[in-house]
Amino acid sequence: MTGSAHVKPVLQVLVVDDEPLARARLQTLLADCSNPRALALAQAGNAVQAMEALQHQQFDAVLLDIHMPGTDGLTLARNLAALPRRPAVIFVTAHAEHAVDAFELEAVDYLTKPVRLERLQLALQKVQRQALVQAPVPAPEVQDVLIIQDRNRTERVPLAEVLYFKAELKYITVRTRTRNYILDGSLGELEHKYGERFMRVHRNALIARHAARALQKHHDPEEGEGWALRLDGVDDLVFVSRRQLSAVREMLAG
Repeated sequence: MTGSAHVKPVLQVLVVDDEPLARARLQTLLADCSNPRALALAQAGNAVQAMEALQHQQFDAVLLDIHMPGTDGLTLARNLAALPRRPAVIFVTAHAEHAVDAFELEAVDYLTKPVRLERLQLALQKVQRQALVQAPVPAPEVQDVLIIQDRNRTERVPLAEVLYFKAELKYITVRTRTRNYILDGSLGELEHKYGERFMRVHRNALIARHAARALQKHHDPEEGEGWALRLDGVDDLVFVSRRQLSAVREMLAG
């Protein structure tokens, strides 16, 4: 049985009973409910009217009489299983002998007439709890991680924490706010895999786009005078090649 996708501040209820006075009383009781709040969004005097209402509107619950002319409440409850979003069913009847049948149909509750406000609220609280339990649980966000072997240990470094990759000799330095790691691989592979997050600023460096803060004049022992990029969270400067300078400026301006 599927319930509401989430718990609503006001439960929307369909009242189904062949007796107008019974429908009116349930509507009044619903208006008096405060824990949870509820609203008789529509009424139906028989199963045909109920199915028409259910085809045009979504309800959190149906207050359903069992003894009705034509299709009875038990049969209607079975038919509700075909709906894409089946509302919770609360049977309301003057006869207690159908309780077993009602719960076999996965009814949330079974109320006998005359219905008391306190008892109705308890039934609606069950509807809320059921909706909360059956609400789809968001899938955990898949976090990209780097698997790094470090001194016979395996480190899992979240990619979101990496500020830059720098190629040095045969290895790549992986820099986070707190420490450096050594990764065996190539910048080309990293750029191909994570190009949306990291930008090539030099033949030996990729920087995290989100960490870029400012360009400043810088003297590099190998490159000479030029520009370097300051990153958020570290004092390190990453030298920017002349070829990539305009692209870096465009990124910072954006």
